[in-house]
Amino acid sequence: MPSANPISAPISALAPAQLDVAGELLALLRDAGTEPRPDIQLEALTLAVAADLPVLLWGEPGIGKTAALTQLAESLDLPLTTVIASVHEPSDFSGLPVLGDDPAQQGVPMAPPDWAVRLVRAGRGLLFLDELSTAPPAVQAALLRLVLERRVGALQLPPGIRIVAAANPRASAADGWELSPPLANRFVHLQWVHDHEVVVRGLGGTWPRATLPRLDRDRLPEAVAHARRAVCGLLAARPELVHRLPAGESRRGGAWPSPRSWEMTLHLIAFATAAGSSRDVLSLLVRGTVGDGPGLELLASLDRMDLPDPETLLAEPAAAVLPERGDLRQAVLDGVVAAVRARPERGRWDAAWTLLARAAETGPPDVVVVPATTLAALRRDEWDVPDTIERLAGAVDLSRRADRAALGLGSGTAVPAGARR
Repeated sequence: MPSANPISAPISALAPAQLDVAGELLALLRDAGTEPRPDIQLEALTLAVAADLPVLLWGEPGIGKTAALTQLAESLDLPLTTVIASVHEPSDFSGLPVLGDDPAQQGVPMAPPDWAVRLVRAGRGLLFLDELSTAPPAVQAALLRLVLERRVGALQLPPGIRIVAAANPRASAADGWELSPPLANRFVHLQWVHDHEVVVRGLGGTWPRATLPRLDRDRLPEAVAHARRAVCGLLAARPELVHRLPAGESRRGGAWPSPRSWEMTLHLIAFATAAGSSRDVLSLLVRGTVGDGPGLELLASLDRMDLPDPETLLAEPAAAVLPERGDLRQAVLDGVVAAVRARPERGRWDAAWTLLARAAETGPPDVVVVPATTLAALRRDEWDVPDTIERLAGAVDLSRRADRAALGLGSGTAVPAGARR
């Protein structure tokens, strides 16, 4: 019988030790910390999760969607259950029929899969439906009840379960399908893109930390009233936005307005208001629920809701506080001039000039050019020219000269109306 190979014996003996060393190296590579860091994508995601709304993350492969969900579950101390939708049958979500002793009397119960049973036993957790855009239409249809009603077969998931899904755009998904409109309309759609600084710092060992929004208990009634006023006000003025199914198949698989998605939007506005979230975060959420067009209209409506009442400003022009943002300041001044036009009185006309002078002194003077021109045209013959017009004349003339210089025009050339901001 030949003797054992003298070379292979030492190698096989060393293999377990080397694997242990490799394990130590892998553990060091996986060791990463977190830090509080502003991240509007992560904040929008956690806000939607707090509002108990299903979220769908759209992003290219390898962008970090799965890693973000894993980190979110760890940060919120929620057990994570991952289900790859595309490798399951419809019965895995609608339930498997189980025959009993007397089906004619007892019926045929639909048995849930093991992952659903584990979620119910835990009572809380994060259900992650991955690769949603590669799930065939039959599986998408079976997911409808799970996403909306939180039912899997005969099993009702407890309120402590949150649902987040991820999908790749059809062009970059393996055998991808467009999402069916009924399923798409049940999600808050968030476009997930990488942030260069976050990636670099994360690869260095520190990732941003996901935290639930801190809701101000004292602002809850105000937040609900604000959200209802915003959504109902827009839909009362634009009834055609209540339900608008997009014409294109690809757009039907995203965010679009319906009574269901408007209700989700109302919830998100209330949560964002109570949490004091930024406008950027609210923009991601609103546009991800009802689509870009209706979402932007709603955001503009919210901006107008926060503007001061023109009559209040005219009553105390010296104490007026004007918005910092140029577009909002312009809207306020236009509203003041419109209020004077509706009820032209000498005192109101003078007060409007005081407001315009205050606006020119505390912000860019170009926003007062158009309101000042319109207000001047409202003057009656018996009204004296107020001193504030002289204070405004320099600012208005400077703004017009700046416009001419930017357009490369001479000092005697009129600036086109469309060139003025």
